[in-house]
Amino acid sequence: MRVIAGKAKGRKLIMTPGEGTRPITDRAKEALFSILGDWIVETRVLDLFGGTGGVGIEALSRGAAWVDFVEVSRKAIATIHANLRHCRLEQQAAVLRSDSFAYLQRYQGEPYDLIFVAPPQYQGLWIKALQLIDARPALLAPHGSVVVQIHPREDAPVELTHLEEYDRRRYGSVLLIFYGAAEDLRKEEAEAEELGDGDDDRDEEFEEDFEPEIEAREDEESDVRDALNAGDRPDDRTGGQ
Repeated sequence: MRVIAGKAKGRKLIMTPGEGTRPITDRAKEALFSILGDWIVETRVLDLFGGTGGVGIEALSRGAAWVDFVEVSRKAIATIHANLRHCRLEQQAAVLRSDSFAYLQRYQGEPYDLIFVAPPQYQGLWIKALQLIDARPALLAPHGSVVVQIHPREDAPVELTHLEEYDRRRYGSVLLIFYGAAEDLRKEEAEAEELGDGDDDRDEEFEEDFEPEIEAREDEESDVRDALNAGDRPDDRTGGQ
């Protein structure tokens, strides 16, 4: 595993010993940050079930302002600290030893722009975490995103009140599901529709402004075609064969 882009590009990350973590593949991580794009710059990120810290570190490398890593395993915490030091990003992060569910229930700080959820597989923990985030809308900043990483076989319907799925991408054994506040998504859809209507209005105004010129050119072209056609006709006076 390595940092793909940004100020720590190319630095290799050590893995957490054991099988309790779920590291994201480089392919899926690269795709995730290609989707997020420059939006990640100056954001606050929460990396739940931190594991090796790969996603949070990639976010910092690409310009995120701050990342909180939450992890209960001592080995994983030591790994995240080591990877942050190796990438020289330790001044922009906090590594918190806590149960992720307890953290979500008691957190009272600034909201996060991005919450990344990648718990151990096949235990349904992602649903519990997502529902806890859904129950506390103040955890997510306006127009923020929650991204869940699971194996495709873990996918299941989730009852949510405030959050709504807006995208999903599969990369082999990694399924990324994107959620946003339903209210924010409705606003973005309305703004996009208004922008589209504005483009249509401008097109109509353009056509109205240039309609006389267009009609004049069409008349000229019609006259030219008539003249050419007249020149191609046989002369009736000579009795063409």
